Amino acid sequence: MIGNWRHGSSTGDKMRILVTGGAGFIGSNFVRHMVRKYRDYEVVVLDKLTYAGRKENLHDVWDKITFIKGDIAKKEDVEKAVKNCDYIVNFAAGTHVDRSIIEAGTFVLTDVYGVYNLLEAARKHEISKFEQISTDEVYGQIPEGSFKEEDKLEPRNPYSATKAAAELLCQSYFETYGLPIVITRSSNNYGPYQHPEKLIPKTIIYALLNKPIPVYGKGENVRDWLYVEDNCEAIDLVLHKGKNGETYNIAAKQELKNIEVVKAILKLVKKPESLIQFVEDRPGHDLRYSLNIEKIKALGWKPKVKFGEGIKRTVEWYKQNMEWWKTIVEKEQLDFHQNLYS
Repeated sequence: MIGNWRHGSSTGDKMRILVTGGAGFIGSNFVRHMVRKYRDYEVVVLDKLTYAGRKENLHDVWDKITFIKGDIAKKEDVEKAVKNCDYIVNFAAGTHVDRSIIEAGTFVLTDVYGVYNLLEAARKHEISKFEQISTDEVYGQIPEGSFKEEDKLEPRNPYSATKAAAELLCQSYFETYGLPIVITRSSNNYGPYQHPEKLIPKTIIYALLNKPIPVYGKGENVRDWLYVEDNCEAIDLVLHKGKNGETYNIAAKQELKNIEVVKAILKLVKKPESLIQFVEDRPGHDLRYSLNIEKIKALGWKPKVKFGEGIKRTVEWYKQNMEWWKTIVEKEQLDFHQNLYS
């Protein structure tokens, strides 16, 4: 393999890590994690600040990071951000399945071409590690059992197809150029700062507002719910200890039907189940995801937060941060039938 990748910092004593999409849900939680854990790291955030990426998501660490507004689909923005960085962790992506069904082209531009730009810049500047954040959705659905990292990728919607394409591009840069890449595929995340278009925050918010809560089909779709802070710890571990060229599944092994999640939230906020409104299922809606996590457990990680505790923390956060989500709801005029959840 080709490549002469540097080890250690290029900027003196401090390691410099670029977090793309760092103003989004998981990205901002990861930035917060890194700032608190690594005092000797300089954290740079590159974010386009779309509807889901907001400066408000970084308010408590704003004075501890370097922020660059930019788009990974623009080479000049990427070049500016990557220069002098040691690590890149790429969260930047279109992530909402429903939006990808309506506007697939924008997902191709960001999730595939944007990743190409990052890989080229990483190669040019000989970064020490490139971590691509992916999703369990690249595998497609699985009626029983759990997917292992080497299983076939069978994405069933434009979002998961672009994430799978990005993974293959990353792997090709490892094989062709020796670029030190790692990939993580996580199950459904939940926690603070998640955009209200997603199932859990939408359910919490509309329950608090006494509005009908949309549930696709009969709510039988199964997801493995991973508290975002657990995912951030896993991503951190893979960045520092993951083997180059390898992929790691991350999941909490806490599978629940969507209807069970909705009912649990309603119970916590003391609202009636009569708020549930079943709606027509979306095209290509995967019935069940499930991941085998033995590989990352061998690396030294395991989930800490049980769903019961995590959902309590999440509900409490949304109750205490009404100004954060009210701004989004009012600005976007979220509508149940036009903008559902993943």
